[in-house]
Amino acid sequence: MDIENMDVEKSISQLYELGVNYAPKLVGAILVLIIGSWVIKALVSALSSLMDKRDLDPSLKTFIKSFLRIVLRIMLIISVLGMVGVEMTSFIALLGAAGVAIGLALSGTLQNFAGGVMILLFKPYRVGDFIDAQGYMGTVKEIQIFNTILKTPDNKTIIIPNGGLATGSMTNFSTEPRRRIDFAYGIGYGDSVDKGREVLLGLANADTRIIQEEGLAPQVMLDSLGDSSVNLKLRVWVESGDYWNVFFEMNENVYNSFNAQGLNIPFPQMDVHVHNK
Repeated sequence: MDIENMDVEKSISQLYELGVNYAPKLVGAILVLIIGSWVIKALVSALSSLMDKRDLDPSLKTFIKSFLRIVLRIMLIISVLGMVGVEMTSFIALLGAAGVAIGLALSGTLQNFAGGVMILLFKPYRVGDFIDAQGYMGTVKEIQIFNTILKTPDNKTIIIPNGGLATGSMTNFSTEPRRRIDFAYGIGYGDSVDKGREVLLGLANADTRIIQEEGLAPQVMLDSLGDSSVNLKLRVWVESGDYWNVFFEMNENVYNSFNAQGLNIPFPQMDVHVHNK
């Protein structure tokens, strides 16, 4: 019994010494973690304000903020582990060995990081541009380290990995200040092509948003002779911001004007002949 009591007392003594030795380190590590997190948040916020004052490219701003936040947090975690007694030399060596395995497992993530760097260097799009990529269309809201955030016209948030954006095909609708709209309208066989051209040009010339400069003025051409219609093509140039408003309003105006001017808008028809025997 005496031996058992001595063992218990020895264990309690060891626990006490361990608590006395490591409690201050643990408390200090927790304080450093809390204060460090607050400092990182303050630094990122201050950097964001500085970049706003310098009128930095919004695309670069979101990338730098995301990258700085991750790097500082990794440094903070390493510092906290060192304070609680973790041998950093062995830890870093272990981290390096694990990094190879993690790098192979996360090759796609590293590709996305490289893609983000390529996007910022070559700038195929910027924050605020309207793009069509990877099967999605929307306005670029943020360019982060690994992903690009799109906001669709119907207010959905789309997250696309940067790797595919950097290496795949993409259409940027905001690069040029002006865009051409191609309208296709059909009139019936027997209707006057000249009359159709006159109506379409009249509507295009009456719209002040449509550019009338030489070389960019509205054009109407006979596009093709379809199965049930004579197809006319109207080409107009507009400022990029007016594209969709002109597109929808022109279609409505043409429909109303064709009816008022006696021009028929054909639709597919099928003649069925019944033979009685």
